[in-house]
Amino acid sequence: MAFFRSLLHTLWMLLTVVPWGIWMVVASMWANGEQMYWKAARWLTWQIDALRILCGVQVRVTGMENLPQGKTSPAILLVKHQSTLETFLMPSLMPHPLAYVFKRELIYIPFFGWAMGRMDMIHIDRSQRAQAFNKVVEQGKRLLAQGIWVIMFPEGTRIPRGEQGVYKLGGTRLAVATGAPVIPIAVASAKCWPRKAFIKRPGLVDVSIGKPIPSQGRAPEEMMREVEAWIEAEMRRLDPDAYAKDSQREPAKV
Repeated sequence: MAFFRSLLHTLWMLLTVVPWGIWMVVASMWANGEQMYWKAARWLTWQIDALRILCGVQVRVTGMENLPQGKTSPAILLVKHQSTLETFLMPSLMPHPLAYVFKRELIYIPFFGWAMGRMDMIHIDRSQRAQAFNKVVEQGKRLLAQGIWVIMFPEGTRIPRGEQGVYKLGGTRLAVATGAPVIPIAVASAKCWPRKAFIKRPGLVDVSIGKPIPSQGRAPEEMMREVEAWIEAEMRRLDPDAYAKDSQREPAKV
């Protein structure tokens, strides 16, 4: 049954991404950046709704009160990355437009990538590290000033359930460079949609939003240790079964 329901969800994504991608390319000829973003967020919300209806995946969010208030209040979201789910989910939850930082190769994916390429996001060439980060800072300052929140996955790639990746400093370096606070977010998505998995299993995905971490006067390394410690401790609270074998591992320290 899980296979059949997952197949239906995959077919739904494939069938809707084609007209959506074409529509995004056409709409970019007249729509502004914010209008383009909310058109994209609507399609992503459809996929989350379909995940709930077809696959029985529910989402529970805590900590929304920790998000900055105000139309132009800046924020950099640093999110635990276990599956495709949080990539789709975050725009459906957040009250501000989001700008993802992603490798530019993704814009060549038919329809989905074409649509992303038409949006005001930060796509980087990872082979040119120094220039790539300069681009992130330059575009990040502009987007944050407009009230667009920057979202990054500090581990850089999807991490299997119950495991911990290497937290890279890009997000906190951007925070220090721009003065924006960091919002750590834990997402226990792999319980229902594991990394690189076709089958999605019914269940509850918990999303926990932490309190803002100020960046003024901080070092990026120190900030990232705090982000890592909070996210990983929260992941163990949200999904203790996944970390049962990790009991002997020394917890991350701030």
